[in-house]
Amino acid sequence: MDKNESPFKGLLEKLKASNDWPKVYMFKFICPANNEIIAKVQRLFNAKEAQISMRSSKNGNYIAFTAKEMMMSAEAVIDRYEKAALIKGVIIL
Repeated sequence: MDKNESPFKGLLEKLKASNDWPKVYMFKFICPANNEIIAKVQRLFNAKEAQISMRSSKNGNYIAFTAKEMMMSAEAVIDRYEKAALIKGVIIL
C-alpha cells in the first residue's frame, strides 16, 4: 500500500515530525478473545525483542494487547499498523 494513500497518513506525518528515530514505540490493540486472532497479532512483533502484555476484558470477550518494540522509523510503525489492520476483528488504538 502506498503510504500516501494509507489511512495512517496523518499519523505518519506526526511520527516523522518527532524526528528521534529509532525509538521504543508502544502499540495498543483490542481484539476478540480468539486464539487464532491473538496469535496473528502476536506474530506482528519480534518475540525476542518486544515487550508484550495482554489483559482480558471484564467478561472475557476481548483482549487488550499492548506491545513495546524498538522501531527504526516512522514508516516501520505505519507498516506494522497496516499489517494489523488486515487482521479481522482487530481494533487499533
